[in-house]
Amino acid sequence: MEEGKKEEMLERIMIEYGSGLVRLAFSYVKDKETAKDMVQNTFIKCYENLDNFRFESSIKTWLYRITINQCKDYLRSWHFRRVQARSFLESAIGTFLPSAEDNLIKNTEAKEMKRLIFSLSKNHREVIFLYYYESLSIKEIAEVAELNVNTVKTRLSRAKQRLKILIEEGNAYE
Repeated sequence: MEEGKKEEMLERIMIEYGSGLVRLAFSYVKDKETAKDMVQNTFIKCYENLDNFRFESSIKTWLYRITINQCKDYLRSWHFRRVQARSFLESAIGTFLPSAEDNLIKNTEAKEMKRLIFSLSKNHREVIFLYYYESLSIKEIAEVAELNVNTVKTRLSRAKQRLKILIEEGNAYE
């Protein structure tokens, strides 16, 4: 593929999938700037491998797979573990001195639901995010997560059951 067409195609891909990929990355790394970095790396890999893409799957699922792999690699990295330890200390200190802004955020329903979703296991959080926030079909989730379709259905069902229990226990929307 000639460079001009390749760049044009990448630009269309970035516009169409960029924000969704950032949300996906954020669901893994839980940091907006790091999520943007993960997606930037995804687009670099996309550009480098666009000539090799054979359209055996959709561009969307290919990009999601790259992003998920980027995030998993990052979460296994030494840098992440160091940042995570520092973040834990900062949040521990922050619990003693909550700001008015933090109190406001904690009172919103959307933030509460987000907290509940993030309290789920990684496997359950992943399928909930891809299904509800990215509007992927179960088949697409199976392809992106490299799982069996029935496994995705089971995880989605269990994740919804767990969220329902958490909400009914009064942990949400107080």
